[in-house]
Amino acid sequence: MHLRFLLLLCCFQVSFAQDRVSVLVDSLAEASSSIEKTQLSLSIAEELQQSNWERTVHYLDIAKETAENANDEALLAEVYVAAGTIYSAKDALDIALENFLKAYNYYEDKEASKRFRLENNLAIVYARIDNKEKALSYFDKVYQYQLQQKDTLLLAQILNNMGNLYLSKNADSALVYFEKAEKLANVSKDPNLSIYVQTNLGRSYLKKEEMERANSSFQKALQSVSAMSNPRTTSFLYGELSQFYLQNNQIDSALVYAKKVIVANDVSAPFSFEQQYAVGLVYKSLLKKGAYEEAATYFEKYNQIRDSIDLEDKRVNVERVLIEEKYRNQEKIRELEEGKKRFRNYMILLGLLGALVLLGALLLRFRAKLKNTELEKQLATAKQRELNTALELKNKELIGKAMVEIHRTEIIEDILTDLKSVRLTASKKETQNAIDYVVKRLKRDTNANLWEEFEIRFEQVHESFYKNLIEKHPDLTPKDKRLCALLKLNLTSKEIAQITGQTAKSVENARTRLRKKLNITHADTDLSAYLFSFD
Repeated sequence: MHLRFLLLLCCFQVSFAQDRVSVLVDSLAEASSSIEKTQLSLSIAEELQQSNWERTVHYLDIAKETAENANDEALLAEVYVAAGTIYSAKDALDIALENFLKAYNYYEDKEASKRFRLENNLAIVYARIDNKEKALSYFDKVYQYQLQQKDTLLLAQILNNMGNLYLSKNADSALVYFEKAEKLANVSKDPNLSIYVQTNLGRSYLKKEEMERANSSFQKALQSVSAMSNPRTTSFLYGELSQFYLQNNQIDSALVYAKKVIVANDVSAPFSFEQQYAVGLVYKSLLKKGAYEEAATYFEKYNQIRDSIDLEDKRVNVERVLIEEKYRNQEKIRELEEGKKRFRNYMILLGLLGALVLLGALLLRFRAKLKNTELEKQLATAKQRELNTALELKNKELIGKAMVEIHRTEIIEDILTDLKSVRLTASKKETQNAIDYVVKRLKRDTNANLWEEFEIRFEQVHESFYKNLIEKHPDLTPKDKRLCALLKLNLTSKEIAQITGQTAKSVENARTRLRKKLNITHADTDLSAYLFSFD
């Protein structure tokens, strides 16, 4: 019943969003002023950003074109802010930053109340691309503005963000900001903020190995937890608290809090980084406790989550790269189209003068043909570049998958070695049997035919390669075919050695034997270049 209700709710939300978009599109068709058209186009783009990216970009372009035609700098800055927000949500951070900075060129000399939200966006983007200096610069501007507004809650949040920027490298600097945030959090009395700040204080003290102060901060964070607390906030606290107990060899406590995170995330985010972190903590705790069979179960779950995250990361990265590439191509195409538009207007003017100077008109017409041909070539080049980028991404995904699987196998082999060592020291028969059971399950995972899956994926990207290669060279062995595929991906001998587990010298010898089988006798003929001809 619960699942059915969720599905009905989801369908209702989708239907409601579609109805809202339809209403906005109808309003856009009837709009007369530039401001109204621009703002409606931005609203439509924001509604569509999760469901239809092509239409999202289309309405962003309409908004930008309308603002530019109106020659309204304030309206154009509003478009850039909206575009930056939308691209930031897609993790296309370079494009988001580009749009935010264009907007900031307009707002920079305006009063602080009109630019502080944009400065906060810039601070967050710079933090996400790990430019701490720029991020702190913009956070400080937002902080100075909020000091004037005396907004205690926002001031504490900003200080907490600034502390997080320092935490990975300098715990003392992070503590300066977290301690300021703690004072403000005590005034604002927001429980979720108190949990975050106290947890971050605990993390900072833990990093400095001041265990008593770390424990004190974590306990204060626990006191702020209630039924009304945000689940993500409490999961964050429980995960860091589990790490603290694990580091202090309080295994049972570490297990209790890590499992609380797992239970919460199994419903809301079963394949998230938070879940992976929590499962990893349980696995480490169980190993320390000597519960190897249960630890193996969590290790298997850890692998499943990690593989799922890896695949999702690759999908998101591919989507982000395609979005960025399409944006750049659209910018180039827009420049070319603007050039064509200016040229067309120029030709109209020359056409009017052509009645008086026929020879001059003919010469200009010839020039126009040459210009159009050049523009078409540039458009074709941009399209080809997009296709090449897509193929390169697929090849990188193939290589990445092979490396991930091989790395996974190496990890399992290391664990098998460690488990065998543990078995030799185990005195109880039950423990030895449990370890044998874990070894057997892990060996089953390592026996998977990784190369068969690689070749299936390779043939999906390069459909005719093997067919054409075998037609001309039918005596190639599976190992020869595998080496041909890796060379087709333009990998060096060193890279092939890393993937196959051979030495670079062995790969070079294999390449020499392959040249002989392929009857490549001329020394100037490159083996990889020869294999490229079989597409």
